[in-house]
Order: sequence, then structure tokens, then C-alpha cells
Amino acid sequence: MSSDNILLDVKGLKKYFPVRKGLLRRVVAQVKAVDGVDMYIKEGETLGLVGESGCGKTTTGRSILRLIEPTAGEIIFKSKKLGTDGGYKEIDVAKASRKMMKALRRDMQIIFQDPYSSLNPRMTVGSIVGEPLLVHKIAKGQEREERVRELLAAVGLKPDHMKRYPHEFSGGQRQRIGVARALALDPQLIVADEPVSALDVSIQAQVLNLMEGLQEEFGLTYLFVAHDLSVVKHISDRVAVMYLGKIVELAATEKLFGNPKHPYTEALMSAVPVPDPDYNVERILLEGDVPSPVNPPSGCYFHPRCRYAKDICKTEEPIYRDLGDEHFVKCHLAEELSLRPVVSE
Repeated sequence: MSSDNILLDVKGLKKYFPVRKGLLRRVVAQVKAVDGVDMYIKEGETLGLVGESGCGKTTTGRSILRLIEPTAGEIIFKSKKLGTDGGYKEIDVAKASRKMMKALRRDMQIIFQDPYSSLNPRMTVGSIVGEPLLVHKIAKGQEREERVRELLAAVGLKPDHMKRYPHEFSGGQRQRIGVARALALDPQLIVADEPVSALDVSIQAQVLNLMEGLQEEFGLTYLFVAHDLSVVKHISDRVAVMYLGKIVELAATEKLFGNPKHPYTEALMSAVPVPDPDYNVERILLEGDVPSPVNPPSGCYFHPRCRYAKDICKTEEPIYRDLGDEHFVKCHLAEELSLRPVVSE
């Protein structure tokens, strides 16, 4: 694998939240929301990040952007705007100063899950989309207004929408406003945190198609956080599967869906609806509840719910390794299991 086209390289990322008790609020435990994530995103691609609710997907995305402070790990980002002579400058986001982080905000943006609560109800659309231009002193006055018009047109909204407020728009239109705001600074990387999960199915398709079109037009790179595998399959070049704060499998989309190597991935695949009434889908129902991130199981975190688990799974944590052709997996039995792929549409 060449490192030349890697835009973001995450190594050993951890985010622990302290659990405090007593009058003195002493730390008695740690919630291991993200527990040693390794992944990279290539320039111009979409990496899907999937898993059950509470597995740490959103925390991972926000830690990468330093919207919340990571506990440990490296987040190496290649910034084009901060580079010299048309080259890139490698920056460890986890160690960047406050001044450097403000500069990096121009390269790294986010689209939030809820298109209503992420927009200030007291500001007009023109002010919301144009605010990043003011904060970073890129444009003001007539120039800023013209840039906002261009951004609204790029996401399928009209110029006269500038003077309206968020409550005057539908959910899909609000999300388009959020996309326009994320594009304002011409970023390289956008973390899309479940950007279509709060929308109707018909509107989801429109927003996904919009994001794909914008990616091609502006040369964007996406980290696409979602729990809907059919959506992830549609938009992603590669997919990372997360369980209890760890990446358990990562591969190209076709390879992951056609040849899963981790039992948890197989279980997720079995929940994907198949558009064939004659096909009888065998659901794999995982036993028990998701373990607590405060006190995770020994060995492989997934072993209490895995129907293939052996003794080694209960005592030794598997190594996150490359099986070949950039197919990474964290399972002792990956080479010997023959798991069922998802049925092609």
C-alpha cells in the first residue's frame, strides 16, 4: 500500500470518558468509547464506518476532528492549504495547537446527523452558510453574499432561500443547508455523521446522490458514519465495521459484502433486506446484550455473542491484521471460517 494517496491516517485512537462517584467526584472507572482504532482514508474516497448504536462511530468521527479531545493516538492529516509549493503538510491533529486547529478547520468539516438542531434557529440561511467565511476572514460583504449564493446553488437551493430561517425548510432542505455550510471553506475531508438517518427514504436518496455529485465536483474525501448497511454499500469505496470501540473488519465494499471475514460482519449482513420475495433470509440473531464499554470482556470483545467462539477467543485479544489486498480483520478464526456473504441486489 502506497502512503502517497493517504489523506488521513489514524493510529491507536482512544477516547475514554471518566466515571466519577462520591462527594469528591473521584474517577472510579473509564468508559472506553473508542479503544485503539487504526484506519486510513485515501484522498478522494468514501470510507463507510458502520456498527450498532453505541459502538463509538460518532465519537471516532468527532475525535478525528478534535471536536472532542482524544485520550491517546495519532491522527495524521495531510493538509493542502497549509502545504508549500503545491505540496502537502503532514500534521498530527491530536497534538496540534489551538492556532493550528483553527487553520485545519478549513480542511476538515462535519455534517451533523440532525439537520435541525445543528442549525441556529435565530440566524438566516445566508448567515449560517456564510459564517465560516467571516470567522476565517475569507470573504465579507458582497463577495461573501455571492459565495453563499454559489454554495446554495451547488446543493440545489435557491438564492432567495438566503433570507429564510431553518424552521421554514423541510428536513431534506435543512440537511442541504448543512452540506452547504460544510463546503463553505472548500475542505478536503468531510465527516458525515449519519447525514441521512433522520430523513425520509426518498429524501435519503436525493441527499446521497447530492453528496456523490459534490465529491466528484469538489474532489472531497468522506468519512461516512452510518448504521444502515444498504446506504453504506451504495456510497462507500471501503467499509470499516466497528464493535465496542474497535475496528473489527475493514475492506473494499465489494470484498466486505461478498466475502466477510468477521462473525460480527456476517451478523450485520444478515439484517440487510433482500429485494427478492423468493429468497428466504436466515437472520443471525446475536445472543445477549452488547457488553459494557466500562468493563469489556477479556480476549475478543465479541466472543460472548459469537457462535464460532473457541477457548482462545475468551483469553487472548486477536491481532488486527491484513489478510491480503488491504482486507483487515480482528479475529482469531478469520482464515478458517467460511462466512455467508450478503445477497447481491
